Amino acid sequence: MVKKNKKSTDKSESNKVIKHISIKKKFEEENFIDTSKPVWNYSLLNDEDVKNYQDGTNYSLYEKFGSHSLQVNELWGIYFCVWAPNASSVSVVGNFNHWKNHEYELYPRWDKSGIWEGFIPGFKLGEVYKYHIVGYKKREVDKGDPFANFWEKRPDTASITWDLHYEWQDNDWMKKRKKHNSMEAPWSVYEVHLASWQRPDKNDEESYNTYDQIRERLVPYVKELGFTHVEFMPVTEHPFDGSWGYQCTGFFAATSRFGDPQGLMKLIDAFHKEGIGVILDWVPSHFPYDAHGLFMFDGAHTYEYADMRKGFHPDWNSYIFNYKRGEVKSFLISSARYWFDIFHIDGIRVDAVSSMLKLNYSRKHGQWEPNEFGGDGNLEAIAFIKDLNETIYRDFPDVQTIAEEATDWPGISKPTWQDGLGFGMKWMMGWMHDTLDYFKMDPINRQFHQDKFSFSMMYFYDENFMLPLSHDEIVHGKSPMLYKMPGNNWQKFANLRLLYTYMWTHPGAKLLFMGNEFGQTSEWNYKSELDWHLLQFDSHRLLKNCVGDLNNLLATESALHQNQFHIDGFEWVDLNHRAESVISFKRKGSKKADDLLIVLNLTPVVRNDWEIYVHNKVFTKEIFNSDAIKYWGAGDVFNPDIRCELADQDQKLYKLTLNLPPLAAIILK
Repeated sequence: MVKKNKKSTDKSESNKVIKHISIKKKFEEENFIDTSKPVWNYSLLNDEDVKNYQDGTNYSLYEKFGSHSLQVNELWGIYFCVWAPNASSVSVVGNFNHWKNHEYELYPRWDKSGIWEGFIPGFKLGEVYKYHIVGYKKREVDKGDPFANFWEKRPDTASITWDLHYEWQDNDWMKKRKKHNSMEAPWSVYEVHLASWQRPDKNDEESYNTYDQIRERLVPYVKELGFTHVEFMPVTEHPFDGSWGYQCTGFFAATSRFGDPQGLMKLIDAFHKEGIGVILDWVPSHFPYDAHGLFMFDGAHTYEYADMRKGFHPDWNSYIFNYKRGEVKSFLISSARYWFDIFHIDGIRVDAVSSMLKLNYSRKHGQWEPNEFGGDGNLEAIAFIKDLNETIYRDFPDVQTIAEEATDWPGISKPTWQDGLGFGMKWMMGWMHDTLDYFKMDPINRQFHQDKFSFSMMYFYDENFMLPLSHDEIVHGKSPMLYKMPGNNWQKFANLRLLYTYMWTHPGAKLLFMGNEFGQTSEWNYKSELDWHLLQFDSHRLLKNCVGDLNNLLATESALHQNQFHIDGFEWVDLNHRAESVISFKRKGSKKADDLLIVLNLTPVVRNDWEIYVHNKVFTKEIFNSDAIKYWGAGDVFNPDIRCELADQDQKLYKLTLNLPPLAAIILK
């Protein structure tokens, strides 16, 4: 289906999509159509389309490349368009012709662009197909369509002709999501792997819920917990479940494991109706070598770098996009735009940005070549990332792009006009590592490592950070979150509630992987499902309630989100009690009356009559206590009446006397 954007996405007005109503007349005049041949010589592309494609500036390729159902000379059929610059022949094969090569051959464009196209009258929607390509050095390959919107369920690997028509019901959301997705809005993200969140048969990795079944279960669950957004680990089509979706072959297709593309649209629509944003993991850093995919697409290195010092990824045994080629850049940015345009998503989390930026990423001396200035930056990838972010924010200004980037590369979330890369946010990997290292310690040793705890605020304002406790932290022997915590069973849960309270009150957006909210007791396993049976136990069920209440506080207490990326939103109150491991800080809103005081007792020792001195503000009410009975805490240390007295009138300094529960956090207002 050819879908017209609300606004032009190309640099030339002539690049707007041609309406179907005018196609017939235009191409009858300009293209030779031989009705005696099975494939008609027919094109949707104009010269400007092709030039922008080659220049790396055509960012709506999905509207004309791939397969599209349309009517020509009063006959309905499918138009095919594919880039194979090293091919001497491209034919469409499938069940419709018993997979016979060279019978339905596409036509090469006269402009030597490497684009092959043609119209097959009578070709139906829902047909499986591949391209049989005779390529470089006469190598013959059968490839899926890089622009396919639907693929067979693995292990089958053919593309499927499809129509993406869907009647969206999220107009209200789309009108107001600018406020919901802004940097001053509360951000708490529930990260989900759709296959293993729940399965019809928890012991069968071939058992999948449909998009509809996921919608019925997941949407109310996320709503109940109060998360503002969900993030789906990659739902782009991929051949191997063990890659978790990060080895993608279908950059324009929702995986068929759960149903058809409209099923994913309905799922996103349902989240939007409940006021919940949707973020997709998107992987422009590499792709696998599966025979039906992009690798050696036409017998040569078409999508990947030919020089394997740049083109091969040693960590993932995969191949790296050639960001220097205009056609590849157009392909990738079109892929990102596709999910915003056609699927109404609210953000993308771009995977493995570090590996894109660094020529020497996971490479030893002699295994990489410096750029033209002698540095280790991939200049082509940097230019691609900047153009990606500029394009997304130009065309969809009410969304966010988020980088998973683990180095000290400067300006990841700074605008490109400030010489940044232009992302909206960056995962705060340093905070994650330091925080987990700290909480893993026996509390008696935390006094010696307070700097590890407080260091995050030394560099927090360098970027717009999202705090991630993601899937990567509970696999490969790292243990589930609950069992990272020291002590006996009660102390483990107390430590985890304390950690989550610290996370939710720390400046920045939050991300929590599924299962962490109720204290999963096993590492995540993509082949199974979460340990839902644990919710029969109070300890796990009430931990989930604690996370829900933290989400509610984040949404209702403006101090926790209004200035979350601004220096005025945070203030250390007391870092001078290392021996006792008691730390306090303020979160500050636009009004002083909105300020909150957070006090963390990071040891299992009760601190009665604990004194804290604060300026300009009297905190009189305890609004949250992570040791409450309703969270499976002891519930016997709390502050119904806070003693407050003026300590220094000139300095407007007040002394608060508090009772601090063990391994717990309290929030005062």
